Amino acid sequence: MEILSKRVPIVATLAAAAMFTLPALAHHGWSWTQDGFFELKGVIAEIYIGNPHATLDVDVEGDIWRVELAPPARTISAGFSDEVAKKGDEVTAIGNRSRDETEKRMKAVRIIVNGKTYDVYSDRVPPS
Repeated sequence: MEILSKRVPIVATLAAAAMFTLPALAHHGWSWTQDGFFELKGVIAEIYIGNPHATLDVDVEGDIWRVELAPPARTISAGFSDEVAKKGDEVTAIGNRSRDETEKRMKAVRIIVNGKTYDVYSDRVPPS
């Protein structure tokens, strides 16, 4: 009985950790996106370079799309920051659209702003 009572807190702790970790892994992976590449063109309405990942809100003919980029360090190392783009700039985002087609959201692998290309997920960029 003594061994069992020592294991219960450990099992409960592991279960709680899994409960909070699994949704984060699902959100930050690619499982929520469609296969195949999607291209979105619009105007930057908002830029956020921060955790857990950088985002752009893009105005596409009056509809705001959320464009998720890589985590901040990876996005910045690709050369993309809030210093190279601003609200009102035209942007092309290439990546994968949400599987839920009612959701205006995508995960970008490439961003093109002001004639410059930023591959935030260079290992996933479509062939030229």
